[in-house]
Amino acid sequence: MNHVYNILDVIKDELRANPSVNTVTYGDIADIDLDKTTMFPLSHILIESAVYGERTVTFTIKILCADIIDYNKFKSDFDDFYGNDNLHDVTNTQFEVINSLIMKLTRGDLFAGNYQVTTRPSAEPFKERFANVLAGWSVSFQVEVQNGISIC
Repeated sequence: MNHVYNILDVIKDELRANPSVNTVTYGDIADIDLDKTTMFPLSHILIESAVYGERTVTFTIKILCADIIDYNKFKSDFDDFYGNDNLHDVTNTQFEVINSLIMKLTRGDLFAGNYQVTTRPSAEPFKERFANVLAGWSVSFQVEVQNGISIC
């Protein structure tokens, strides 16, 4: 009877094991102090919905992986393609966090047994302005679990 705890723990533990993640959070993103720079890179887990089947529950999970965009004081002479910030580094690093998690969830042993990823995960890049300028990726997928409640 710990469906939500089990899913959160598996995802949280895998994200925390990634060297490109500093903090893992859960819940309403508005409750997170995004001005606190020491928490980044940040991975945030949301459970968006649950759909009941005959003997299963399918959860829709969304994960946001973000880091702070830093702007250089000096213009780069190396390559104007990359501009004057680390957006390309953040975009690449946070994509790899998502990529690693998804590969372990869909092909690895993380969700072997009672868990099944039932949709093709879909990821989208984002860039948002708060007190800090954040960029990263948002990924959504569905996980089906056996419903442990028995009516007998």
